[in-house]
Amino acid sequence: MTAEQGSSGGARWEHFSHGADLGIRGLGVTKADAFAGAALALTAVVVDPASVTPGSRVTFACEADNDELLLVDWLSDLVYQMSAAGRVFGRFEVELDGRHLRAIAWGEPIDVARHDPAVEVKAITYHALRVAQEPSGPWVAQCVIDV
Repeated sequence: MTAEQGSSGGARWEHFSHGADLGIRGLGVTKADAFAGAALALTAVVVDPASVTPGSRVTFACEADNDELLLVDWLSDLVYQMSAAGRVFGRFEVELDGRHLRAIAWGEPIDVARHDPAVEVKAITYHALRVAQEPSGPWVAQCVIDV
């Protein structure tokens, strides 16, 4: 069941139900688009990505043994930036080279009055963790988050 959907550039995103937690899913023509879509889905749990002014950028670099662990590392780094630095992001550019991810996220400090945050994401989990290309063509990058 999809609770919410959105898109930006070549990336699309969805939320799906998973017990007391929430699933996030990025979809795209490329694997990098799916990773960007997953980041948008993560943002959309907290605030409307369209409400975020892309005023400044933060760069990210991750490396992992496989695509699933790379997705967890990428999203965990975003959660850290959102929590520790009090930032929200509304635009993502992701590059993948084997098991290496380089990304730029554009955003701003969270403004509680303007952004009206819904929840705080506590962690990225390994539940429903999947990065794969569907037989119909699009790439999917998904997992469940602890809210």
